[in-house]
Amino acid sequence: MNYQSILQSQQDFFRSGATLPVSYRREVLSLLEGAIRNRREQIEDALARDLGKSRQEAYSTEIAVVLNELRFARRHLKKWARGKTAVTPLSHWPGSQHLAPVPYGSVLILAPWNYPFQLCLSPLISALAAGNCAVVKPSELAGQTALAICELLEELFSPEYVSVCLGDGNTAAALTALSFDKIFFTGSAAVGQKVLAAAAQNLTPVTLELGGKSPCIVDASADLKAAARRIMWGKILNCGQTCVAPDYVLVQRSVKEVFIRQCRAALEEFLGVNPLASPDYGHIINNAHYQRLLRLLEGCQILFGRETDSQTLRLSPTLVDHPDLDSPVMREEIFGPILPVLPFDTLEEAIGIVQKNPQPLAAYFFSKDKQALKVLQSGFSYGGCCINDTVLHLASPYLPFGGIGKSGTGESHGVYGFLTFSHLQGCYHRLGQAEPSLRYPPYTGKKLTWVEKVMDLF
Repeated sequence: MNYQSILQSQQDFFRSGATLPVSYRREVLSLLEGAIRNRREQIEDALARDLGKSRQEAYSTEIAVVLNELRFARRHLKKWARGKTAVTPLSHWPGSQHLAPVPYGSVLILAPWNYPFQLCLSPLISALAAGNCAVVKPSELAGQTALAICELLEELFSPEYVSVCLGDGNTAAALTALSFDKIFFTGSAAVGQKVLAAAAQNLTPVTLELGGKSPCIVDASADLKAAARRIMWGKILNCGQTCVAPDYVLVQRSVKEVFIRQCRAALEEFLGVNPLASPDYGHIINNAHYQRLLRLLEGCQILFGRETDSQTLRLSPTLVDHPDLDSPVMREEIFGPILPVLPFDTLEEAIGIVQKNPQPLAAYFFSKDKQALKVLQSGFSYGGCCINDTVLHLASPYLPFGGIGKSGTGESHGVYGFLTFSHLQGCYHRLGQAEPSLRYPPYTGKKLTWVEKVMDLF
């Protein structure tokens, strides 16, 4: 496949102006929504084969999120695309100022394997809503879903508008070497560095959605039963292979044992006494990641769990007791159904432990103490947070989703995704015939004095 020719054809199509009318963009989003609804069963089957997702999990965490994003964008697109009036300072009188979002052109979307449908289609929706053309590269590790995406998009769109490129890391490397107008990458920090380095050669702007070790902090005032249920749900979702999954729990020492008992009870309620046999529990994406998770458990003190099935690549939800902060399970992003539990005595101690790692993509605080929540929320940097819950902030189109520092850069979802794929163009419009002479030479007399007074009006 000649990727350069695909990019060239998209750039030509974009320059034709065909993607700019809001009516065209809304029609495209409607067509995409209808096609997804028609192919729902096929998409769910692909997600089951790739990741062992039940139909409910596949729908609620992948398909429904995409459909909600589609409806939200279509409903608000006219307002987003209109732009808005900006304040005009007195020094610019007589005139007016306006902000207009304009599309970049042809954008590249590199999608991950863990939520292969949602994290491919959601940024595509934002890109098309903003008026761009797009090249999509699904993850080869979720091959069945990649094929389903390819069939879906090729049925709907011509390649000069939306093109799907299947392949491995070599394909991604070839694509990132091209002069796209924008790149949107979701995945690991290691690969994100390569994408950023390749994009720098063409000065291509990049949005990175990465990950990190997202902490849960549970103090003694929290509703421990509710906290355990919500944390364990966030952890077993997609078998822990979620960029905002609870990575480890810091629980106040006085309630640690009760919290652990509640976690065990919640897991038995959700998955039964044999989690590996539950139809609602997925599997690890491949053997390499399965073996990586087993290595993380080496030398750890297991509270419960660690049942394995190498044939189905299943590892039961496993709680680890108070691992050393320098151990692999506390240094690396886990990205699996392993949950370290560590005690703390004071909030300052808990915050200090979190600060030993780079800024996480998410943080979760469980407490009924308003003052404690204020301390926790301002104690360290993170991409986004939930209070007394996990993961749900990710699914709201009204909130920006994105990381900070090593957990990513830029935002997605709703208007924030639309703006990520738009350049916010500022315009000053001079009105009337008045022509102040202060700005023109010769700069004699009291012109400087008057300029100083005018500039102070900003």
